[in-house]
Amino acid sequence: MPGETAAERKERLKALRAAAELATADRPEAPEPEAPADEPEEPAEVEEAVVEEDLSGKEVAFRNYLPKDNQLKEKKVNAAKAPEFEEPVVEPTPGLDEQVEDEDALASLAPRKANWDLRRDVAKKLEKLERRTQRAMVELMQEQQAAQLKADGEEEEED
Repeated sequence: MPGETAAERKERLKALRAAAELATADRPEAPEPEAPADEPEEPAEVEEAVVEEDLSGKEVAFRNYLPKDNQLKEKKVNAAKAPEFEEPVVEPTPGLDEQVEDEDALASLAPRKANWDLRRDVAKKLEKLERRTQRAMVELMQEQQAAQLKADGEEEEED
């Protein structure tokens, strides 16, 4: 905390340690492994106390997870079931034909497909290509006929 003196910090850490010890004394759990001699114990205890303070007002509920600890299994929440849905029965109504005609009119007002503008822009180019393709096919057919007539003419000369 900014602006905190060393004495105030020590006092705050002592209070956090005392709160952590009270919290661990209330719960019978497996003993925690001892910290290595290289690491100072003070930051770990401070973190535990802070975590205890943060979670003290919140209730834990497990919906999708089944814990292994018996105490936590008690906090498991059963899955909620959706209510059964019954499809409503539709009775035939007079004038149904008129409604169908109205729906057809609405379908004609539906928006165009997403690529309608692309098709419109490409239509002119496709017409040009179609004409060129037809011309090329006619030319190829004429060349084939000319070659066939030439071949037929040579066969007649040989006879």
